[in-house]
Amino acid sequence: MRYSPLVVVLISDVVLGGCAEGVLDPKGPVAAADRQILFNALGIMLAIVIPTILATIGVAFWFRASNRRARYRPDFEYSGRLEMLVWSIPAMTVLLVGGVAWVGAHDLDPRKPIASGVEPVRVQVVSLDWKWLFIYPDQGIATVNKLVVPASTPVQFRLTSATVMNSFFVPQLGSQIYTMSGMETHLNLRADQSGEYVGISANFSGDGFADMRFTVKAVPPSDFAAWVKQVSGTGPALDDAGYAALAKPSTAVPSMTYRAVNPKLFERILDQTAAGNDNAAAGAASCPPELQTGG
Repeated sequence: MRYSPLVVVLISDVVLGGCAEGVLDPKGPVAAADRQILFNALGIMLAIVIPTILATIGVAFWFRASNRRARYRPDFEYSGRLEMLVWSIPAMTVLLVGGVAWVGAHDLDPRKPIASGVEPVRVQVVSLDWKWLFIYPDQGIATVNKLVVPASTPVQFRLTSATVMNSFFVPQLGSQIYTMSGMETHLNLRADQSGEYVGISANFSGDGFADMRFTVKAVPPSDFAAWVKQVSGTGPALDDAGYAALAKPSTAVPSMTYRAVNPKLFERILDQTAAGNDNAAAGAASCPPELQTGG
């Protein structure tokens, strides 16, 4: 018994260790609101889970074989009170959880700008096989698998995919959002403090999915300006040949930077993939039915 507190501490340390660097350790307003929705939904659901567990234990205890006071009623068929209790509590739980999710979904609309007196930083995101390309259109630079942003500054993302559908997710900063070929999605996030945060691909996309990670580094605004100046003066430029090489499937790609980038690269990727999808759809429509079904 004297080791019981130590066992409890060790188990708690193991269990709570997963709370770091995840959705339960938010570093921005969107992630904090996401966590609050999670906690609210959990509390509402526990209102039915805990009484159900206690009722199960109570029934098992009361109707034990040794309790002679328990009434045996083999002909019991219906109770209006029990029916009301059984149906009303789950119905209220569903309504409350649905209401929390509905209100939260509108408040945290990914396209909704984050209120701030600071001018947001614009970043264009392209998911490739199997890496992430980040383009800073206002700074004229680009990075791969590394996203540097100024702390306490809103970041406006435009996202697309040059290949299959993927999902952009930084657990400590906020909501995930899909990237789709030929389509554009939007996301607004903010890091409230300096630090490094893990970014992941949250949608399986093939062989290199496990290594399709990136680092988000939030730095003071002055350090961000110095970083932009440093990147602008070193490294290669992301021209057509460079992008063609980058777009080839590759795994475990190290982070890299580009001192210059075509200002219309994101739109070109978006237009090319959209045109490719249209051509594929037109080709499928023109094929005989037996070929469309593989027959």
